[in-house]
Amino acid sequence: MSTSPLVDAIVRQTVILIATLATGAGQRPSLSRVADQVFAELARELKQQGLSSKVVADMFGMALRTYQTRVAQLAATRGDASRSLWEAVHAHIQTSSPVLRVEVLRRFAAEDATILRGVLRDLLESGLVQQSGRGDATEYRTTSSDAVIAGQDPEAFARMVLVAAHRHGPATLAELSEVTSADAPQVEAALEALLQQGLVTREADAEPARFSCERCVIPFGDAQGWEAAIFDHYQAMVAAMVTKLRSGTRRADGTDRIGGSTFVFDLHEGHPLAEEALGFLEQVRSRGLDLRRRIDALQATQPPPADVTPLRVIAYVGQAVTERDPEDTDD
Repeated sequence: MSTSPLVDAIVRQTVILIATLATGAGQRPSLSRVADQVFAELARELKQQGLSSKVVADMFGMALRTYQTRVAQLAATRGDASRSLWEAVHAHIQTSSPVLRVEVLRRFAAEDATILRGVLRDLLESGLVQQSGRGDATEYRTTSSDAVIAGQDPEAFARMVLVAAHRHGPATLAELSEVTSADAPQVEAALEALLQQGLVTREADAEPARFSCERCVIPFGDAQGWEAAIFDHYQAMVAAMVTKLRSGTRRADGTDRIGGSTFVFDLHEGHPLAEEALGFLEQVRSRGLDLRRRIDALQATQPPPADVTPLRVIAYVGQAVTERDPEDTDD
């Protein structure tokens, strides 16, 4: 069977996730580089799988020279920061609040007028900006519930770097920049903050410097850790599938140590087992937390021998609950 339908379906689901992330927090981050990033990342991963440039170019439906030129162009521009007009207008109103409408129009006169009006309307409808006055006296101000501009919250980004250091450490600054798709100065600033907090360690004799995180826990109820949590969840899920595929195994077994399972429980409100099904995630989380506590306690009293191979078991658990239209259910 061709894997093309599976690839298409995975791309579709990933696009849904990206679109939700790009709008779910009330922000409108720039997506102008997503297509370029996908091409560059995919090309690099295919090369790491051992494919030649000729084969990779063919898979993209490109001539070899065109493919090589494209890769070179993206390598030269990698790391160029870009943000959406929405972010720029939001930041301007945030720093100049209150600001007259005519001043905003003058500040962004070089932009497409239709898009600019749409951005202002979206900021108003989303509740991040308030409008008062009329005509030339119209002014904008940010609301008290105004969120941090996307990509400008250093603490939230530091948590993503913490997850990356835990999953991929010991890792160099360049490697962590690649994993987080961020500029080196931004990652370096996050690492300095994490080092000061004692959450990350630096190998003393490594050159270049390598960073690692022995323990990474995002507490329940942590409002500032959701980006890092999603990054961690998605990374763990992909790691499980990739590890399974690279092992050459194409089927599941009850004794598998690598893989995943999906359980779908179709029931109704008031069903005798509804609470057990709804509490499935809580039950598995409790087991995982208990197991981690017992492992940590044992490690503290009985350190492993120096000659044994260390293991890291990454288990991912997710759950979604949706209400279905009764007309869609089978009789």
